[in-house]
Order: sequence, then C-alpha cells, then structure tokens
Amino acid sequence: MWLPCSLFGQTGGNIELADMYKRAKLKTVNRDIKIISSDTGAYLRVSESKKEGIVWLPFKDFKNGTIEIQMRGKDVFQRSFIGIAFHGDNDTTYDAVYCRPFNFFSSDPIRRIHAVQYISHPNFTWEKLRKERNAVFEKEIIDPPDPNDWFTMKLVVDNSTIKAYINHGSQASLIVEKLNNRTSGKIGLFTADSSGGDFKTIKINHRK
Repeated sequence: MWLPCSLFGQTGGNIELADMYKRAKLKTVNRDIKIISSDTGAYLRVSESKKEGIVWLPFKDFKNGTIEIQMRGKDVFQRSFIGIAFHGDNDTTYDAVYCRPFNFFSSDPIRRIHAVQYISHPNFTWEKLRKERNAVFEKEIIDPPDPNDWFTMKLVVDNSTIKAYINHGSQASLIVEKLNNRTSGKIGLFTADSSGGDFKTIKINHRK
C-alpha cells in the first residue's frame, strides 16, 4: 500500500528500512535485496547489477521537504553509485541525487568533482549532463566521509531547487535547479550501473 508522505508531518523520525522489507512494503526494480544483521542493527543490502536499480518505498506524494538517508558504498572504481530517487513517476521517470564514494578522496581533482550527482531521467542522464553542462550538476563533496563507511545524505527539496548535504554538514555540497516540471512523486533507494549498496534508515520531513 502506498502511503502519503504527509503522514510524517514536520518531524518525521528515522524509519528502519529492514522493518519495511519485513512488512513487504518495498518494490524492487532490477535489483535484489536482503537483510543483513550487524552489531549496530539490521540494514538492507541491494545487489549489484547492470543498469540502474531502484527500491521504491511506500510513499507516493513527496513534494517539498527533506529526505535523509543513511547508506554505505565502497571505494572501488566505477562500482559504487548510491543515493535517493524522488519525484518518481514510474520506473524510468524520476529525479535522483547519488554519490560516487570511490571519488571522495581521489588524487585526481577532476574525479573529485564527480563525487555527488543530480540526474533527471529519462531525458537528463549523467552522460548528457557531463557532456553538455560539465560540473554544473555534479560537484566535489565538502569534507567527504570515509568511502567504505556509513554516511548520511540529506536532500532539501524546495520547489525547483535541490540541495544535498553530506554527514550533517552546514554547507550544501550540491545545489541545482530541477530539470523537469514534476512537483511530486515516489521516493526510492537508487543504485546506478554495476553498483549495489547498503541502506539503513531514511527520514522524511514533508513541507507544503
């Protein structure tokens, strides 16, 4: 059952993603998921596969507000792309912001600029944006986290403006203007080509 994001009001708490999986609330696209138990609690592991993968959450009408995810990738070149899909219309039409952990501490300054990325599928893929508007929709992360450890990414969606904050930083690492006219939609966990990832909690605060 799809649930209105407004149920979370202004002060939504952390939602354990493993609990959502146990209650059969998740819908996977081109990925498998399973629960991993650890000393710090259970989390979701999303499998690696070709092309993009999404795990849709049971919230369909997110408009403006914040989405904060706790996630973990790995420092393996071209094998870790993890983030949040939002304003989703269907499995191929959505916005997303994701991180490339393998670029966080790269010695190559060009690769570091490619650490956090906004895309708007199907029309604005990362390839198209990099070719036509290089370094506008992807940026270096300010004070990047350990690429092999858990970190948080918070998206602030304010009408057409998207901001991404990493590990509760006071300054946004990415600020972009949306590339479509969608004003609401579904929320999901995003992994790109050849990538899986680990996801623990999500917190959604809905604003009108």
